[in-house]
Amino acid sequence: MSSEENFRQFVELRLGVSDIEIDLATRAETQHATDLMAGQAQFSLDIFSRDLDGLLYERQAFLDALTALCRRNRKSRIRFLVQDPVSAVRRSLRLLELSRKLSSSVEIREPHQDYQHFNEAFMIVDECGLIHRGLADRYEGTANFYAPVEARRKLAFFTEVWERSEVNPEFRRLYL
Repeated sequence: MSSEENFRQFVELRLGVSDIEIDLATRAETQHATDLMAGQAQFSLDIFSRDLDGLLYERQAFLDALTALCRRNRKSRIRFLVQDPVSAVRRSLRLLELSRKLSSSVEIREPHQDYQHFNEAFMIVDECGLIHRGLADRYEGTANFYAPVEARRKLAFFTEVWERSEVNPEFRRLYL
């Protein structure tokens, strides 16, 4: 399927309804899927990232989706696991600032060193939508707006890592 066909197909996708696995081959496709899925979130986003990939999560469309979720649902939960906090702090200042402003909903942690070998990246939305990239430093992957079994499997791993992770002091510092 070409990139243009993928973008047309995205328009029809609905979180919790559209059980179609879409191959993501480019950064633009991954950005589009990320924005569309995050924009439809009703209560949660769980993101495992190597360094808070700025080309995905530091863009205004994504930041707007996070802000909108927090405004729609005061009990929303947005969690990031970030393996390389130093790079994340250098590249994602707007996201880190947003996490400070929305601290009751947004939390960022560094995984325990036992998980440093993990080299995948994924985003789980409302425990049913999933964007998965087999290699964290590449944009190729898949998106499915209704994959509850696989999303719950990834969420179980995410929760295991989350429970053994901690807030890195770099994520708390105020950058002016």
